[in-house]
Amino acid sequence: MGKPANAWMGMQKKKWSLMVMALFSLSTAMVFFMRTAFDSCNANTSSSFEEGRDRASEVVHSAGRAGSGGPSPLDFMKSKLVLLVSHELSLSGGPLLLMELAFLLRGVGAEVVWITNQKPEEADEVTYSLENKMLDRGVQVFPAKGQKAIETALKADLVVLNTAVAGKWLDAVLKENVPRVLPKLLWWIHEMRGHYFKVEYVKHLPFVSGAMIDSHTTAEYWKNRTRERLGIKMPDTYVVHLGNSKELMEVAEDSVSRRVLREHVRESLGVRNEDLLFAIINSVSRGKGQDLFLRSFHESLQIIKEKKLQVPSMHAVVVGSDMSKQTKFETELRNFVIEKKIQDRVHFVNKTLTVAPYLAAIDVLVQNSQARGECFGRITIEAMAFQLPVLGTAAGGTMEIVVNGTTGLLHPVGKEGTTSLTNNIVKLATHVERRLTMGKKGYERVKERFLEPHMAQRIALVLREVLQKAKSRTNS
Repeated sequence: MGKPANAWMGMQKKKWSLMVMALFSLSTAMVFFMRTAFDSCNANTSSSFEEGRDRASEVVHSAGRAGSGGPSPLDFMKSKLVLLVSHELSLSGGPLLLMELAFLLRGVGAEVVWITNQKPEEADEVTYSLENKMLDRGVQVFPAKGQKAIETALKADLVVLNTAVAGKWLDAVLKENVPRVLPKLLWWIHEMRGHYFKVEYVKHLPFVSGAMIDSHTTAEYWKNRTRERLGIKMPDTYVVHLGNSKELMEVAEDSVSRRVLREHVRESLGVRNEDLLFAIINSVSRGKGQDLFLRSFHESLQIIKEKKLQVPSMHAVVVGSDMSKQTKFETELRNFVIEKKIQDRVHFVNKTLTVAPYLAAIDVLVQNSQARGECFGRITIEAMAFQLPVLGTAAGGTMEIVVNGTTGLLHPVGKEGTTSLTNNIVKLATHVERRLTMGKKGYERVKERFLEPHMAQRIALVLREVLQKAKSRTNS
């Protein structure tokens, strides 16, 4: 029986080797064209995964329930006309999440129309690719302006406005028709930066049917900020935690795929299989805290050396660079690495839509977003799906995902948090069992509450209530 088993393993390894090549080809072709100020809670700028998930992640491949064979909590949306309005079409967290909703709705037979409010004057590769992905899945793509957009908004059973910035589309396009659309409008908000609280963006917010927000922390922030700064009241607000796509979970739960992906990525980085690899996977920007992470990583190397601790060779990988345009901040990061003479320990990887290979390759994820943290942090639940412990900032949505001391370790934001992060890096480097146990607990938490069906169920509850409100307001 040994030879057939070996032959099967050989075939599987070849299969996954081809898949790895395809994934890296996609990563090269689909480079993130993003501004450096991205924050996954700032959906007007661009992101990795998901967060954007944050990263952005495998969400563009998410297929709803198509092929699952079972009922969907969104089945009641069959034949409904849904208009999705995005502020932009990019590889940032906001647009990718809206695309995922589009695919979920198409999977149950809804008629879905997509409008992008802000498009580049000249068509770029990302816009072209994403529009074609939607067209291939039966999502209709309409111009943002013109009679066709107005007629669709008036005819639609539901209108989903994605991000606060998209609010500009209402007056600019619908004009006097705005009051007719507000009763059936669900506003999906991801931003958490103060400069998005402008009347020109959100003046219609109190009159829509509801607001859907990714975390309780962000929802509370919006409630307080709109009242204190703008003097307006939030509509009924629904918190919807996100979930991992079926595709990502399939890779995460396949030991053969994980092993082959791990081998290929580590080989490309020059990292051995037995080495310990910490990663931060976000678009490179000061708000994501790559600088503070690298300082903590360097300090942890110093502590391990001074105390002569017995640990594998440690490496750090920063996924989210832009090789075509190195920003001032990224230059600072690279100069720091050179100054501390840790070039052989720190690796920079270009922005990529495909995070699964890197999640399979690393041992610990560092989620180091600063200030108010992540709105949610899609990359966090994706890492947990791969049984990775998470070292995260005690801020934003991360605190609603990571159970401190059980699925990871939390540290304060800011420079004062670097010492805690350093100590946590050393803890996980020196305690293998604790690291593995945290990873397993994180995976169990994902299976309990952060899967696509969980997200679909949460969204279904919101959509059903919004449709009921729209119907009652129309009848009255």
